[in-house]
Amino acid sequence: MATILKHAVPKSEVTASLAQVRETVTGVIADIRARGDEAVRAYSEKFDKWSPDSFRLTDEEVEKIVASVPQQVIDDIRFVQEQVRTFARHQLDSLREFEVETLPGVRLGQKHIPVQAAGAYIPGGRYPLTASAHMTIVTAKVAGVPRVVACTPPIHGEIPAATVAAMHLAGADEIWLLGGVQAVAAMSVGTDTMRPVNLIAGPGNAYVAEAKRQLFGEIGIDLFAGPTEILVLADDQADPFVCAVDLLSQAEHGPDSPAVLITTSREVAEKTIAEVERLLPGMPTRDFAEPAWRDHGQVHVVDTLDELYSLADDFAFEHVEVLTAEPRLALERMTQYGALFLGEGTCVSFGDKVIGTNHVLPTRGAARYTGGLWVGKYLKTVTYQEVTDTDSQTLLGRLCGRAARVELFEGHARSGDVRAAKAAGDELPWNTA
Repeated sequence: MATILKHAVPKSEVTASLAQVRETVTGVIADIRARGDEAVRAYSEKFDKWSPDSFRLTDEEVEKIVASVPQQVIDDIRFVQEQVRTFARHQLDSLREFEVETLPGVRLGQKHIPVQAAGAYIPGGRYPLTASAHMTIVTAKVAGVPRVVACTPPIHGEIPAATVAAMHLAGADEIWLLGGVQAVAAMSVGTDTMRPVNLIAGPGNAYVAEAKRQLFGEIGIDLFAGPTEILVLADDQADPFVCAVDLLSQAEHGPDSPAVLITTSREVAEKTIAEVERLLPGMPTRDFAEPAWRDHGQVHVVDTLDELYSLADDFAFEHVEVLTAEPRLALERMTQYGALFLGEGTCVSFGDKVIGTNHVLPTRGAARYTGGLWVGKYLKTVTYQEVTDTDSQTLLGRLCGRAARVELFEGHARSGDVRAAKAAGDELPWNTA
C-alpha cells in the first residue's frame, strides 16, 4: 500500500475548467469556418494583439529575422536539430516496406507514403519553445512530407526570432506568425490565404489541445496532449535535491503541470518535499511552478520496487525519470509511459531540449494506448494486392463467394463468383442475362 504524503486537487476541479475551454474552442472554430481570414485576424488581435498585413513571413523577412539571431544560438539550433534528425532517420530505417507472394500469383505488399501537407504548431505565449520546431518540422521532413506549414504566435507583440530561425533551419516550407486556436483552425479548415493541411502536430496550451481534439477526423493529429507531466521514481539511494530540481523543471511549464514523486524511502520523500519548498521561492518561474506543485504535485511512498513500478504504470505519465540503483529495470518492468529517462545522469530536460528523441509525448493517460510523436506519425502505411495466377483466382473467388454469403453480403459474393467464372468457367446462376 502506498502512503500519500502530498495530494493533488480533486479531478473534478480539472474537469470543470476543461468544460469552459471546450465551449470557447467550439465557438472559435465555428467562426473561422464561417468567416475565414476575417475571423482569424479578429482572434489574433484579441488574444495576441497581433494583426500584420500578412501573417505569413516572406522569404526575405525570414532571412532578416534569422540574421538577427546570435551565432551561438544558430549553432546550438543546428546541433540539436541534427540529433533529432539522426534519431528520426533511425526510426525511418526501422520501418520496412515489403511484397510477399502468399499463394501462386498472389502478391501482397506494404508501403509507406508521407502525408502531403503537415502543420507544425510551435507554442509561444510566455516561452519561445524553439525545441518544438525541431521535433515537429525536422521529423516531418525526415518522413518525406513535401509541405510543412509552421505556426507560432508572437510573444508580447514581438517576433520570436530564435523560434523563426529554428523553424527555418528545420525546413519549414511556410512560416506563419499565428498562434492559438486560430492557427490550428486555419491550418485544419483552410482560409483564402492558407491552404489546409492533412495532419497537425505539436504541443500547446489547453485551448490548442482542445482545438486539435475537436478537429481530429477532419484532419489527423499527432496525439491528444494536455499539460506537461513528470513522474520521478526513486529508491533510498536517490538524491532528494536532484528529485526536487527535476520535479520543478517540469512544473514551470504551467500552473496545471503535474509533478509526482514515487519512492521506496520515506526519508527521500520528506527531504524532497523540503527541497522543493526551499527552492521554489527563488525560482524565476515561481508563478507557474508554485501553483503547479501546490495543486498538482504528489508524493507517494511505497514498500517495494514492485509496487513502485506498478503504481508508475497506473499513472501512465508523459515523462518518467528513474533515479534508482538499477534504472534499466524500468525497461523490463514498465509498459505505460511516454518516455523513460534512466539514471541520475539523464534528466527530462535533456529530452525536452537537446538529446534527440521527440518531446511531443502523450499526457492525461494517453500513454496507455500510444507513444509520442515520431517519424511514423507522418507516414500512411498502406497495402496493395495483386492476383495473376488463374488457379489462385479460382480458389479465392470460390472462397469469397462462400464467405460473403455466410455474412449475407450477396454483392461481395458475386464479385468473387465473377473471378472464378473468368478463371475456371464457373457458372453464374444469379446472372440471367
